[in-house]
Amino acid sequence: MNRPASRLGSPPDRPIVLVGLMGAGKSTVGRRLAARLGLPFVDSDEEIEKAAASSITDMFDRFGEDSFRDGERRVIARLIDGPPKVIATGGGAFMNDETRALILERCIAIWLDADIETLAMRVSRRDHRPLLQGRDPLPLLREMAVRRNPVYAEAHHHIRSQPAPHDRTVERILAVLAERPA
Repeated sequence: MNRPASRLGSPPDRPIVLVGLMGAGKSTVGRRLAARLGLPFVDSDEEIEKAAASSITDMFDRFGEDSFRDGERRVIARLIDGPPKVIATGGGAFMNDETRALILERCIAIWLDADIETLAMRVSRRDHRPLLQGRDPLPLLREMAVRRNPVYAEAHHHIRSQPAPHDRTVERILAVLAERPA
């Protein structure tokens, strides 16, 4: 495991929550960021599936998006409690008013943003995302970006995720965190 990032002095005293559209790299970057900071990493989607003993796709199919978002909010609230950690959220989590308010109040929110073509390329590699079932990712992601990006912009920090090694994105996040007041 990598050693904690020395330029921060000490890891943040609150959770770091990564938000953004599907394919932005929240889980991959989050794992690497957590390792660099010496913090635990959790993926809210994985935690939701564990709590429900069901896949996200099945939850969407059986109960609908509203019910899923309610469960997602409760799981994220639980994940925020306790010692600091890095949390990767699902793309729609930050769109929920209550979830967003909780994250903005108690966490360091970082919006991972990438161009739509990069996102479409990344998400087309796997078909586990319920909002993409039977749809072309490019127009869907464009439509989602129009609606969601103004809300993601409420995050404390905005980091561009480039079609480059994820470690570069991690370095950008570490630089932003090092500049934060203690």
